[in-house]
Amino acid sequence: MFERFTQEARATVAGAVTFSQRAGEDSITEEHLLLSLLDQDAGRAADALAALGVTGRRASLEAALGEARRLGGLTKADTQALAGLGIDVGEIVARIEEEHGEGALAEDARGRRRRRSGRRPLTSGAKGVLEGSLRIAVGRGDRSIGGEHLLLALAARPGVVADVLTDHGASYAAVERALQGTGPEGGGGAEAKAAG
Repeated sequence: MFERFTQEARATVAGAVTFSQRAGEDSITEEHLLLSLLDQDAGRAADALAALGVTGRRASLEAALGEARRLGGLTKADTQALAGLGIDVGEIVARIEEEHGEGALAEDARGRRRRRSGRRPLTSGAKGVLEGSLRIAVGRGDRSIGGEHLLLALAARPGVVADVLTDHGASYAAVERALQGTGPEGGGGAEAKAAG
């Protein structure tokens, strides 16, 4: 599959490895892929993220990802479902952090041993994003997998990263519109599609 990756997509995966290393983590996550995509200066994904205003809100996006880590990776849907059962996730997290310290629920891979190869494996979520990017590329009739396919796969895969993207105006539908050149509101219609 990697032979089908464009330079932009390869740079994104390489950047995700760097983010994983900097964080002291032993695996590459969906979050690392997103942060790496945000670092790309050029390409269709970078253009779409800029058009949607996401690149200008990086600090907010990183804070939202950090808060999700603090909650042990619970999605909004998880939190709402628990609230429907009368469970206040915020209160539970506060109690756990009182007892065990701030960030006690955050997934921490630092204590695990790294494989002898020295390579950081992809989490199942990150593998799912790469597989999803291939399906999206094939479904669109594209011969190669670019950053735009990775971005669409991140936005499509249910979980914290998709929640955070949606909260920052980059839902799957918004990303598709931005990639088609119709803008974040979906304006432009047939003229924009014909021009693209």
